[in-house]
Amino acid sequence: MFNSKLSFLILLLLLPLSSSSSSPEAIQGLVERLDTQRPSPFLQESAAKALLRRLLPTHLSSFEFKILSKDACGGYSCFWITNYENSSNKSAEITVQGTTAVEIASGLHWYLKYWCGAHVSWDKTGGIQIASIPPTGNLPLVKKDGIMIQRPVQWNYYQNVVTSNSYVWWDWERWEKEIDWMALQGINLPLAFTGQETIWQKVFMDFNISAQDLNNFFGGPAFLAWARMGNLHAWGGPLSQNWLDQQLALQKQILSRMIELGMTPVLPSFSGNVPAALREIFPSANITRLGDWNTVDGNPRWCCTYLLDPSDPLFIQIGEAFIKRQIKEYGDVTDIYNCDTFNENSPPTSDPAYISSLGSAVYKAMSKADKDAVWLMQGWLFYSDSSFWKPPQMKALLHSVPFGKMIVLDLFADVKPVWESSSQFYGTPYVWCMLHNFGGNIEMYGVLDALASGPIDARISENSTMVGVGMCMEGIEHNPVVYELMPEMAFRKDKVRVEEWLRVYSRRRYGKSVKQADAAWEILHRSIYNCSDGIADHNTDYIVKFPDWDPSLNTYSTFSKQNRTPSFITTHRNRRFILTETQSTLPQPHLWYSTRDAINALKLFIDAGQDLAGSLTYRTQITMWYDTTKTNQSQLHDYANKFWSGLLVDYYLPRASMYFNRLSESLRENTRFKIVEWRTEWISYSNKWQQDTKLYLVKAQGDALAISTSLFQKYFG
Repeated sequence: MFNSKLSFLILLLLLPLSSSSSSPEAIQGLVERLDTQRPSPFLQESAAKALLRRLLPTHLSSFEFKILSKDACGGYSCFWITNYENSSNKSAEITVQGTTAVEIASGLHWYLKYWCGAHVSWDKTGGIQIASIPPTGNLPLVKKDGIMIQRPVQWNYYQNVVTSNSYVWWDWERWEKEIDWMALQGINLPLAFTGQETIWQKVFMDFNISAQDLNNFFGGPAFLAWARMGNLHAWGGPLSQNWLDQQLALQKQILSRMIELGMTPVLPSFSGNVPAALREIFPSANITRLGDWNTVDGNPRWCCTYLLDPSDPLFIQIGEAFIKRQIKEYGDVTDIYNCDTFNENSPPTSDPAYISSLGSAVYKAMSKADKDAVWLMQGWLFYSDSSFWKPPQMKALLHSVPFGKMIVLDLFADVKPVWESSSQFYGTPYVWCMLHNFGGNIEMYGVLDALASGPIDARISENSTMVGVGMCMEGIEHNPVVYELMPEMAFRKDKVRVEEWLRVYSRRRYGKSVKQADAAWEILHRSIYNCSDGIADHNTDYIVKFPDWDPSLNTYSTFSKQNRTPSFITTHRNRRFILTETQSTLPQPHLWYSTRDAINALKLFIDAGQDLAGSLTYRTQITMWYDTTKTNQSQLHDYANKFWSGLLVDYYLPRASMYFNRLSESLRENTRFKIVEWRTEWISYSNKWQQDTKLYLVKAQGDALAISTSLFQKYFG
């Protein structure tokens, strides 16, 4: 009986609702320079107060905020929480001091979590839960000397070039919430990629590239990340001028708020990715066509982008022009620039001299426009293309710039850390990052133990070059427990005891301590939230798994008796019936990326003169990419799969039904499964679904608790 109740409780829990420090000398000059460029203490204190007004307006007078010098923090960035002197019911009760407004916000969040039992998450994963906070005049006091928490490493990085999965549809209202969340989590080094197509438009037009030529270069909104990385071109476009202009205006709002809070935004730079038309305007330029990236039969309409060789003088001219244009539009807001030269595209040669010249040219293009520029690079290539990036090639790239002018993101350190096998990136400063999510998939997954100890192990290791922690997920608004623990590691000097931490987390998230809830989280911690198999996780749950297996090629007898895979498949198959049962009754929280955000984005497209079908090309991003033949499609189908209402009822279920109908027919007639006919049928169906303009419910329908109770009783009661 207890196990049944505990299983039900786990189901309910999943509903939305100190050691040494390290700061390598290589980055000290950068850190000191950035500190001098921050807004005045008054402006940062005002920004922190404005955040409090948005978060907890009833307690605006309960907190006093002050900027604190690093000297007062022992030379580190820190926050310091103390009781307000001479506090009364009509005055402040708690003082939060910090070296920037980000540290003040982090200190506020720390106090609200660990003294008031509050919980702050994304709206879709529980939202802001503050009922436990006492009324003004009754806030709990901290110990006499206060609580000072120092950052053991300089930076807390956030985002991935592919996180546009989540935020490309946002307006300023949603961005404002996200930046508040970032500040509360202590994020001080966020990627700021919005609006860069507008900058590139201005730059390339200065090089005589026409707007029409750029339509064949920029990817559509759902595919910006991959066009920016040079994996594809034009797919999902074109971009309207109205959209481009609005994105630039939005980026200026984003940067302004980040800077007010004391963050250092990371801006894009030039990696060599150029429009095809540049070859005609500069026929002598050394421009190489790259290979195919997951298109259907190498379709040149979308694939095989063009790379301007770094040895060509034009490379530095374009790179310098881009940085200067950003400075002209945004002001001198940063010295840190992201550039990923070969993301899932290998260089044309493995010659270390060539790779070194490439890196040198990339940095020279940055530094000619910003003499203090620092190159921030995603280290994904060292994992994903490790057969190419051997030690000589890695060293050639990492050492191609002056020491201290490059920082590497160890992007997948939560599962496949590169720092361990590369002598700490051969002396180059790096950020220990959690990747966690691929394609913005919605699933239950985490490696909590690795998060609780991995950054500490890296920081205290011999000759450590670690300078920060980061979150580099491809999509957000899922698995809130993961995104509660990981940001804390930016302030943790010692490893976290996850079992104890989860008990406190559970009490905050659900409003009180419940033994059954604690027991449920123990199970979750031992299972889905502690996946230690070292496998790159990607959602392949049965209902979204593409059925394209020809059973005539295998028989059950080929499995050994010890092989539990068939049983595992059967277990997952049972989940299909639950999902099928729930598809029309469970709350429908969003259609495509997010309900209201997607509707606003759609309205923007329509206002810009785009037709409805054209504006919905991002249906392909979550299903099947590129053009298809009758029987062939891209390897990227279902990469960004989602458990969303429109997909479940009108895409995944019909597709699976078509497959199993054909499979049943072949079994009844004892004939070979007609795999070619099946592929023809589903590709045709997928194309029709992508072109459909059907809209689904924007707001949730039904009672999640009642529906969950009904499902539990039906299948486990």
